[in-house]
Amino acid sequence: MARPILDPHPRVQRALRPLPHLIFLSRWLQLPLYLGLILAQAVYVWHFWVELIHLVEAAFGNQEAVRQIVTAVTPVGQAVVSMKTPSETVIMLVVLGLIDVVMISNLLIMVIIGGYETFVSRMRLEGHPDQPEWLSHVNASVLKVKLATAIIGISSIHLLKSFINAAAYDEKTLLWQTAIHFTFLLSAMAIAATDRLMPQPGLHAARHAVAAAQADGAH
Repeated sequence: MARPILDPHPRVQRALRPLPHLIFLSRWLQLPLYLGLILAQAVYVWHFWVELIHLVEAAFGNQEAVRQIVTAVTPVGQAVVSMKTPSETVIMLVVLGLIDVVMISNLLIMVIIGGYETFVSRMRLEGHPDQPEWLSHVNASVLKVKLATAIIGISSIHLLKSFINAAAYDEKTLLWQTAIHFTFLLSAMAIAATDRLMPQPGLHAARHAVAAAQADGAH
């Protein structure tokens, strides 16, 4: 009969000394930051619905809504083109703007939930049906890679909007935007490569448990 695998490094809870305890409690100072990000998330939700309502009203011929969405997609410094109905390009740019808001909102969710779980306190979501798949193995390194990937997605949306509306930009601006996007891409690849090179404590613990089980089975 196989014996249960014992943890070679059992965790023993003990009371902290006053100074380490105070330093450890300082992590709760980050709580107002995450609450502030929740408010920022609410602002993005409001902005999304305002833009969506303007788009729907413009589709039904509301001239004020048409003027507002055309103004919103016109680059700074460019003259606003007058039109009675939104063109296909304008609608596409507005939709891309809505997708951009959604992706930034997803980024905020990752920062709020992942950051709180990693740096402040455990949420105890194990077994919850709505627990994010990535939260079960999140740590500072995984969070950085996911954030870098999200930033690349947001940058891709902005670059696509610039290419669709390329006539409103000069060649130098488009080249710089493309260069910045590739910089984000290379940075994300460097972060991911660095994460793979760093030792993974969880992986070593799993390998140790498997080795212990194999040794126990051999006996």
